[in-house]
Amino acid sequence: MDSIIFDLDGTLWDSTGSVIDSWNNTLAKYSEVTNRLTVEDMRGVMGLVIGDIAKIFFHYLEEARRLEIINDCCINECEHLEKHGATLYDKLEEVLEALSNKYKLFIVSNCQCGYVESFFKAHGLDKYFIDYECSGKTGLPKGENIKLIMERNNLASPIYVGDTEGDLRASRFAGIPFIYARYGFGNVTEYDYVIDNFQDLLRVL
Repeated sequence: MDSIIFDLDGTLWDSTGSVIDSWNNTLAKYSEVTNRLTVEDMRGVMGLVIGDIAKIFFHYLEEARRLEIINDCCINECEHLEKHGATLYDKLEEVLEALSNKYKLFIVSNCQCGYVESFFKAHGLDKYFIDYECSGKTGLPKGENIKLIMERNNLASPIYVGDTEGDLRASRFAGIPFIYARYGFGNVTEYDYVIDNFQDLLRVL
């Protein structure tokens, strides 16, 4: 193994509380939005692409309008996260530092443009990662973006760490092993390795 590619939400941090505060502040501007969101709502859509999240949250609106609203939420969300940050999993930086001394580290997420950058800026963790990719930038599903990272960085034998069934499928599509972060948001029954906290990576690897 020469590298580790990470999912972000539910793997490196839990941003649900911070994101909900930002989204509900934005949604208050729109009179046609009849629902306010909870942390449980957000946990239920972590790992999905923005269009699918919009359909779940605002199914009673026309597609163009719900996409307009959710894009506004995403812009404000990135600004909020960059300023306030979110909850990092225990010993995250300590473990990233140790791993970066041996492996090349990357991030591939289904997030919008600016989200990974907010994670970096809020917590100063960009120094541990060589490259990253997201669906908001490429318009591609996660498996394709993993392959992009592999090709762009000439990776011979990476492994993917994530917390959802979608992460498993993306890993299988890219043809690389999958480590299931069981502490995250998903419920995955098939995996190559499993960790119950972020520090477990040091033991597994």
